Order: sequence, then structure tokens, then C-alpha cells
Amino acid sequence: MRIDKDLVAASATPLVLGILATGPSYGYAIQKQISELSGGRLSWADGMLYPLLHRLEAGGHIEATWGASKGGRRRKVYAITGRGLGQLESRREQWSIVAEALHQVWRAAQVAPPPPLPAPARTAAS
Repeated sequence: MRIDKDLVAASATPLVLGILATGPSYGYAIQKQISELSGGRLSWADGMLYPLLHRLEAGGHIEATWGASKGGRRRKVYAITGRGLGQLESRREQWSIVAEALHQVWRAAQVAPPPPLPAPARTAAS
């Protein structure tokens, strides 16, 4: 199943902040965890993740430091800040409201199907 671009974009910040709230990580590991959490249904290209990480860093929600991989190669490691934790909590509350409203709509649609469309108006010629 393809996830609409708008929904992916809307969920990107809380997903990344949520992952970083569990501990520091680097770009590739964040991408991999998103894919794993979604059962492979969400996969982000570098072109989506790194601009988001830069925006979050510029906004003070995360901070980046240079670290070394097990192989000795340098890479940026990202960690959530106190400001980022506040943003994560705000996004969590917002998503909870949206999710509850959607669940109510979907429950109502299952219980009471939409009314039938009105019959077309008859004209004098018909």
C-alpha cells in the first residue's frame, strides 16, 4: 500500500522526534527504524530525512554531533533536546485528537451508511 505524500510529511516530525526520544541515532539508523516500525510500508529517501533533520536542528529540537561508526567512518549523530521533547509532546497530543476524530468518523460510517443520493430532478422535458 502506498502512503500518501501529505500523510508521510505530516507524520515525519513526530516519528523522528519519537525515535530520538529513545536515544541518539544517525540518519541511516533512523530511516531503518521507520521502515521496521511500519513493517516496511514507510521508507524514506535521504532527500526527505536530511532536510527534516536540518530543520529540526535549526529549530533547536535536536542537536547533531560528529561521531564515528564501528568502521571508524565519521557520521552525524542526532539527539533530541528539551525543546524537542516539548515539541514531541505537543505533536502527540495533536495526533491523538486527529486519530480520535478519525476513529469516530469511521465507526459512524460503519454503523450508519451514508444516505442514498437524491433522485435526479425531473424536468418538464422528461
